[in-house]
Amino acid sequence: MPRDTNQKYWDPQLETQSRAEWDALKLGLLKDHLKHAYDNSPYYRSSFDAAGVKPEDLKTLADLQRFPTIDKKILRERQEAKPLLGDLAAVPERDVVYVSASSGSTGVPTVSPFTQQDFDDWIDYEARQFWSSGLRPEDRYAHSLNFSLFIGGPCVLGAQKLGALSIHAGTVPSERLLAILRQFQATAIWTTPSYAWYLGETAQKEGIDPKKDLAVKRIFVAGEPGGSIPETRARIEALWGAEVYDYYGLSDIFGSCAGMCEEKDGLHWAEDHILVEVLDPETGEAVAPGERGEMVLTTLKKRARPLIRFRTGDIVSFTDEPCACGRTSQRLLGVHGRRDDMLIVRGVNIFPSDVEAIVRKDHDFSGEYRLVIERIDHLDRLTIEVERAAGFQGTADALADRLAHRVKAITGVGAHIAVLDPDTLPRATHKAKRVEDRRSQVWTA
Repeated sequence: MPRDTNQKYWDPQLETQSRAEWDALKLGLLKDHLKHAYDNSPYYRSSFDAAGVKPEDLKTLADLQRFPTIDKKILRERQEAKPLLGDLAAVPERDVVYVSASSGSTGVPTVSPFTQQDFDDWIDYEARQFWSSGLRPEDRYAHSLNFSLFIGGPCVLGAQKLGALSIHAGTVPSERLLAILRQFQATAIWTTPSYAWYLGETAQKEGIDPKKDLAVKRIFVAGEPGGSIPETRARIEALWGAEVYDYYGLSDIFGSCAGMCEEKDGLHWAEDHILVEVLDPETGEAVAPGERGEMVLTTLKKRARPLIRFRTGDIVSFTDEPCACGRTSQRLLGVHGRRDDMLIVRGVNIFPSDVEAIVRKDHDFSGEYRLVIERIDHLDRLTIEVERAAGFQGTADALADRLAHRVKAITGVGAHIAVLDPDTLPRATHKAKRVEDRRSQVWTA
């Protein structure tokens, strides 16, 4: 039966339950999930045994802190130890129907597998999230995210599930995307904050008024902090005459895990799918609600590859207070920074070590490198500065083209390459400064 488009909630009973009911739901799911991980994942069995804990030791949600954490490095190592899915996987490969992948610090993509039920659960959550942001069956939704192994690609199916006319636009040139928006009179679009800004200004340069000539009324953004910065959101909204909603996703679990409702007061968390801890990065102790700490995530339903206490590296803050919309799920108040040196360039994650793995395999380079990030016309531009080897006899242009191709092929990020003379880049005796990020003032200009 079609849903009543005037219905406020996708799942009223779930979305408005009390905090005690949320905690009881999570505890029941977590007990089953830990047992599934221990019984079926070789890694988790050995990891729990080494830590001296068993699934049955979990009596309360607080008991989860007795279990060991993992991080991206462990994910990568375990995948390489047992390709394709790694020994964190808790189902046989024949039960896996979909994989996404993201770049890792060795240049080898880390794979995130899904069973059919995992995938269906994810898409249902995306529909719930879109619904909370006001998307309805009468909308025409243009999905403008990368479809090539990117975890954000299939999120379009959430829009389809709620009944919106869905346009799989993907990452096409700006002029083509504007033509699509104009032809189909799309009422909603999903992209990054900087690209939403850039696309609006590009439209104006082409004589298109986004507020009058296009029909976009909702813009979903993710991949950069701008969507949760009120000043940035206001400027994009003024440019488009549209409402902007920030979303947060995680390649290692699923698409968007949190998103703004129409109140735009934080991002509602997928609390029935992912348990969140916010911990002091140094002590590992939980911080108080509203305080900043490292976000540590535990899946509650994902069968293909459970993630138990996954350290994201994101410095965040959360609140448990109910939202004015009536939803009672935890809300992510913002991603304030990262513990590590990962960069987000046009919504794609890249580590300096991604570049190091490429540069140091090619002996036509000295092995020294630096990443310079700037924002030009509201778009991120990555320049990779490298040195040619002392004995290199070819042209700098050919060397730059080769590196740009390899970086794009492995990381998915387009970069400008600056080939420098030997011994140009600074050397460090302790820890080299590999990144120069010049974007700090971009949102306050």
